[in-house]
Amino acid sequence: MSMDFIDLKAQQLRIKSEIDLGIEKVLSHGRYILGPEVQELEEKLAVFCQTKHAIACANGTDALSLALMAYEIGEGDVVFCPSFTFCATAESVALTGATPFFVDIDRETYNLCPKSLRAAVEEVVQKGDLTARAIIAVDLFGQSADYEGISAIANEFGLKLISDSAQGFGTTLNGYHPTHWADIATTSFFPAKPLGAYGDGGALFTNDETLTDLLRSLHVHGKGRSNYDNVRIGLNSRLDSLQAAILLPKLAIFSDEISKRNDVADRYTVGLKEHVSRVPTVKQGVVSTWAQYTIEVEKPDALSDNLKASGIPSARYYPTPIHMQTAYRHYPVASAGLPATEDCIGKVISLPMHPYLDEDSQDKVIESVKAAIKA
Repeated sequence: MSMDFIDLKAQQLRIKSEIDLGIEKVLSHGRYILGPEVQELEEKLAVFCQTKHAIACANGTDALSLALMAYEIGEGDVVFCPSFTFCATAESVALTGATPFFVDIDRETYNLCPKSLRAAVEEVVQKGDLTARAIIAVDLFGQSADYEGISAIANEFGLKLISDSAQGFGTTLNGYHPTHWADIATTSFFPAKPLGAYGDGGALFTNDETLTDLLRSLHVHGKGRSNYDNVRIGLNSRLDSLQAAILLPKLAIFSDEISKRNDVADRYTVGLKEHVSRVPTVKQGVVSTWAQYTIEVEKPDALSDNLKASGIPSARYYPTPIHMQTAYRHYPVASAGLPATEDCIGKVISLPMHPYLDEDSQDKVIESVKAAIKA
């Protein structure tokens, strides 16, 4: 039998009664948009990630767009971001009219490289034709970016720091969530994410009360005190009450699931580190949420075919980085290039990862990878 890459059914069985009850309550009160479940979720999300304010929205891409809109970032501005990530990171920048400037990654963690970032910021500042405004750091594959190094650069150059924690909500660095360093953190509740809904959803997090009021206006059409006095141009980006009702019991078990994901990752690493080119490197002090467990091999497509024949799914993230994609090729790249990004794209492959992957299944994955490498 084939196994699931992410087993959402096992999680649903664990909390099905709570989910069913939450859905029943929403159907009963009929407040399907921004109902009481949304407010409750926002309060509990804020507590979970050690921040004062959480604002739920329609999806993770909107969360990034709302953050940029709040800072009035647009034409003539530059936002620095990695290319080795999903296109939504750069897409949100381009949609404002601003310029995404692609920066290289740390070869060990796949996250934004502070050294490459500094060089890119200095390049833009010295050239002077565009204005450096913000940094979007991505918590790729579930691991916290190097916020200590990145925030130091943001502070030095007066840049806003936005955390794209779509894959990494729940990750911590030295006990702190990204909101400890970022002006705004964002996340996605896409079903496949570590904390996923049964549809789209997203959220923003900040400790700034004035910014929170602005974001609450922007995500509901730019509303003012009255729903019919829109004081700014905004988005229609509200979270459904049904999705909030589903996320609440998921959030209640999320810490336990993060622990279980780390147990799976540890067994994978022990079983594979002597057999593949590279297993994941977790930065000291980081707790990862393991959105993906990504290894490197010389022939990832061949490995994928071999695993598929054994009933084991795999995935390739991101064989074509954003700066190589058709819609983004004209945007600037750090003058030193993106050597770490371009070195890893032909080698990475991700294995099944979720909290309910039992040891027999883990062993099957490990032994199948080892056998395929030897073949």
